[in-house]
Amino acid sequence: MNLEHEINKRRTFAIISHPDAGKTTLTEKLLLFGNIIRNAGTVKGKKSGKFATSDWMEIEKKRGISVTSSVMSFPYDNYYVNILDTPGHEDFSEDTYRTLTAVDSVVMIIDATKGVEPQTIKLFKVCRMRGIPIFTFINKLDREGKEPLDLLSEIEEVLGIESYPMNWPIGMGKRFLGLYDRYSKQFIQYKGNEEEAILSFDDKAYVEDIKNHPTFKETEEELELINQAGNEFSIDAVQKGELTPVFFGSAISNFGVQTFFDTFLQFASPPKPRKTNEGYVNPNHPDFSGFVFKIQANMNPAHRDRIAFLRVCSGQFERGASVTLTRTQKKIKLAQSQQFLASDRETVEVAYPGDIIGIYDPNQYQIGDTITGGADMFVYEELPQFPPELFKKVTVKNVMKSKQFKKGIEQLVQEGAIQLFRQYTTDEYILGAVGQLQFDVFEYRMKAEYNVEVVFQILGDRVPRWIATDKVDARLFDSRNLLVKDRHERLVVLFENDFALRWFQDKQKDIQLIDLFEINNYKN
Repeated sequence: MNLEHEINKRRTFAIISHPDAGKTTLTEKLLLFGNIIRNAGTVKGKKSGKFATSDWMEIEKKRGISVTSSVMSFPYDNYYVNILDTPGHEDFSEDTYRTLTAVDSVVMIIDATKGVEPQTIKLFKVCRMRGIPIFTFINKLDREGKEPLDLLSEIEEVLGIESYPMNWPIGMGKRFLGLYDRYSKQFIQYKGNEEEAILSFDDKAYVEDIKNHPTFKETEEELELINQAGNEFSIDAVQKGELTPVFFGSAISNFGVQTFFDTFLQFASPPKPRKTNEGYVNPNHPDFSGFVFKIQANMNPAHRDRIAFLRVCSGQFERGASVTLTRTQKKIKLAQSQQFLASDRETVEVAYPGDIIGIYDPNQYQIGDTITGGADMFVYEELPQFPPELFKKVTVKNVMKSKQFKKGIEQLVQEGAIQLFRQYTTDEYILGAVGQLQFDVFEYRMKAEYNVEVVFQILGDRVPRWIATDKVDARLFDSRNLLVKDRHERLVVLFENDFALRWFQDKQKDIQLIDLFEINNYKN
């Protein structure tokens, strides 16, 4: 099979949004188009026992939220699609940020009733920072919401990116007639029952019944304004992340989704060259290479397995191939490799740039690891690191479960959502996280997957700073400014607040403190 042909077929993208904007619902509609599922689950389906396909973890089904990124791969038309569904909740933003390093484009969902929301802004900034092409789907047009022109202005003013509406809504809520497809010059009629009729401008019935409708006439002025004063469409600007094509629709009604998906696949970027410490590596490079962006323990609780998610960046992956883990220079045979539909998986024999595969991890991989199949020992660009903000001491409720407690902490910490520290003087376990929900998930999974109950002691918000040396006078610290070690044995101070940090810096000028946000080459 021609490598270039396979590369050009790949579309690997993430779906991002603020919670409840309709991200998981849209994902399931796309899976319907790919004939992967027959009926879409819903995050509100707990009573019926139906859950979103992308929400595979038990706590996700109980709470009706996504708390970890899911991977779904399937063929569609002439493409091969890899969707990465990310958690919308801000407490899991670190998992989402790392996932964004593995995609070639992003679909940003905006709730038409609420506009641009805080979590959308945060995730959008990460995409802009990395130059990822962004496509926008404005959802929930079957409800009364903000005016379309106001939503476009909000996107441009709040997010700082130009917009180009690929279609335009005719009314909304109870007055919603459908969409005018500016790209295909067609009208898509909304029928309210997951059916849509595509009407041509040449259709006399269309002219009679739709164009003379009062709601359509109200919209004509907006269309004229958009056509005359709106931005010009430029695929080059889209690929550079400077212009976002905007699509209106309703994911829950499955209206406008098919048109969006077909157009998106046409304009979305295939796999691009990736940056390494030795320059850029092209996807059509003959040697296989990729990087680990996520690790997940216990996807199959019965087997207590551990999977490293790998983005294929170049060459052709073949199951059973011998590769090198560049961090350790160790040779590895990748005999167990899989592709995913959330928690469902099947053995994959061959994969190409853009594909996301899971490889069995006997506790040897780390997030950010580069794996190569050739002689070159380059390393892909370092993944973003984020210091935690909340800290809690954690102990095991039943000391007889200490062995399971340590194993659970070790495996869950390596997934990257929770960070582990040990108090310098007592060696007590301290967990750090971006938000409270991460602790809730940790506690739930320890009980459900390791049969261990834990007890938390709140340390509260802290300001963590890493110390640039491996030796320091422990007498300089106390319970307010706590000296700890991270899981790589680096010294860290958990300052009580910003004032305590500034006071320490003024008094101890010879001790260099490091903020993870500000460093690029501090060794992991």
